[in-house]
Amino acid sequence: MTSAVQAYSYAGPSTLSDGRLGLSTSGGRTATGFLDHPRFFSGLLTQAAPAAAGLLAVADVALARYHRPQPGFTRDPVVTCGGDRLRFESFSACGGVYARLDVLGPALDGEVFDRGTTNVDVNNPLREALARVGGRDPLHVGVGPDELTVTTLDGAVVEKKVPLPDRWLRGFAEVQVIASGFDLRAELAGPKAVRFLRGLPKRAAAEVWAAPMGGELRLSERAVPGGVHVAGVGRLATMTPLLRFAKALRVYAPADGSGSSAWELELPGMRYTLVVSPQAWRGFSGEGAVLADLSSDVVAGDADLVGILLDFEPTLELGLLAERSGLAAERVRAALTQLGTAGRVGYDLSEAAHFHRELPYDRDHVAALNPRLTSARRLIENGAVRLTGPDSAEVTTDGGVRDVRLEAGSCTCPWWYDHRGSRGPCKHVLAARMAAVNASTPETSRTAGGQR
Repeated sequence: MTSAVQAYSYAGPSTLSDGRLGLSTSGGRTATGFLDHPRFFSGLLTQAAPAAAGLLAVADVALARYHRPQPGFTRDPVVTCGGDRLRFESFSACGGVYARLDVLGPALDGEVFDRGTTNVDVNNPLREALARVGGRDPLHVGVGPDELTVTTLDGAVVEKKVPLPDRWLRGFAEVQVIASGFDLRAELAGPKAVRFLRGLPKRAAAEVWAAPMGGELRLSERAVPGGVHVAGVGRLATMTPLLRFAKALRVYAPADGSGSSAWELELPGMRYTLVVSPQAWRGFSGEGAVLADLSSDVVAGDADLVGILLDFEPTLELGLLAERSGLAAERVRAALTQLGTAGRVGYDLSEAAHFHRELPYDRDHVAALNPRLTSARRLIENGAVRLTGPDSAEVTTDGGVRDVRLEAGSCTCPWWYDHRGSRGPCKHVLAARMAAVNASTPETSRTAGGQR
């Protein structure tokens, strides 16, 4: 497994002193351009205790490796200021858990200086201080270097160099695509939510199904109709310190309850969301949900156009983007998937909408991290694809000829027999679909082995 290296450079460490929380920022893209140490917000968190606990929970996920726990590197959370809210995001080191804290307008009272995305320093002294925040008193927060009360290192620059594994980077791309296909499966009021989460098995590796029944969620150790699957219930443990603030719990999952799931705690003026992969050992990086939209040059062009229209909006309206870009809604949706692979959009389940943010990874780099896509393009270049009909193709490989059905996405390769499409299309299906698109375009019809 290869890793990129992300260098965080802060003007000083984040601090919490005398009721003032200063979050130090590293470089990031803003509405006014790229800044080394952007300043986004200064004002009050009107709900100090849940905000401190939520930020600590996000930081805990960034530190965690749920599958085969072992010491690792600190990966600092990402913060996005969307004007009327602050979003803090992180991803577990094992790539199987995504966390986000949305601090919304009712919990913020202050001035927005800019909109954009950056990393924020969460160091051990800050973690200890956040854990001590309690009561109902407001907390002054500044996101940016001007708010820092630097108590150590004489204000020296704080630098961290952190390896970001390829599978960790790919996970950010996959999560927003997978979550956009979830349905709301259950909603519990505060006391019922607390009772359910406290009643989960104590064994972290336990596998359960949670089924809505009579306004409650009932647990089963085997699959039940209408149940939401959760493998590795210990991955929900970061919600435990937040239960004293919980107003409601919402559960999102695919219509059949299988695969990944999302767990959203409504807190006073904010939301805390966890998205967990289908199995504790299975990261989001291998799900293949983005491959279909990554494979099209048309979608790449659409993404460039839609990307120009983004301005760190807290929610992206599909119809408005379609109107402004002149593209059909489905093309805008595919473009947002492409932008998600570059870390430029996330997905908010509560609002059923994408939001704009900028992670420090470019589209070409993330595309290269998808080996199936790279292999499919190589098959095209080598003339290995022969279209045999409007819905069929043969792909010649070292292992023999693979028969592909384009619409169903089926193939005679071992990958398809193992996964049956549950982890995205195989390289042969991708190559055949790309060849079919090329063949339907006159100027590119001689690619894909010259087959029509």
